[in-house]
Amino acid sequence: MAECTRSAWPEQHLVAAARDGDESAIAALVSGSYPHVQRFAHSLCATSQDAEDAAQEAMLVLFRKIGTLRAAGALASWMFRIVRNECLRRIRTAAHREPDAQIAAASAEDDALARLDIERVAGVIAALPTDQRRVLIMRDVQGLPGSMVARTLGLSTAAMKSRLHRARGAVRAELGMPERGLRP
Repeated sequence: MAECTRSAWPEQHLVAAARDGDESAIAALVSGSYPHVQRFAHSLCATSQDAEDAAQEAMLVLFRKIGTLRAAGALASWMFRIVRNECLRRIRTAAHREPDAQIAAASAEDDALARLDIERVAGVIAALPTDQRRVLIMRDVQGLPGSMVARTLGLSTAAMKSRLHRARGAVRAELGMPERGLRP
């Protein structure tokens, strides 16, 4: 099976083979997806330990449920949704374990509010049309160069930029941000 690079999500043919039960494809898919999932978990979870646990849980879900993924191109958004839900579950569980609000420092409260803002942004991104969501995730979340995003998605650079512009505009509008407020 083809190896996955560190900077790109596994290719669709690998996802399709994993969905069909190819064990080597599943192993390559898990190892190729993990760096992206881990990075996203660290951006959402309150602690490094929670992020590692959430990333591991997402890998277990991927391993167990890859056969239920309907579209090979939806892997990234599916994995991000799993990580987001796991991080939220961990935040809720932690809140129930420590009912005394005085225990938390002000900076921890600020961190929790920032995490909720991230959750809101992630929800808005998840609601974007697939073509816009894929471009936005690859360019702004994964930080891939525009030329690589265009090439990976089989688009011209102009088409990729147009979709990215529409996606960013939709996110800004949904979040009630000024036209240039999301990205410098």
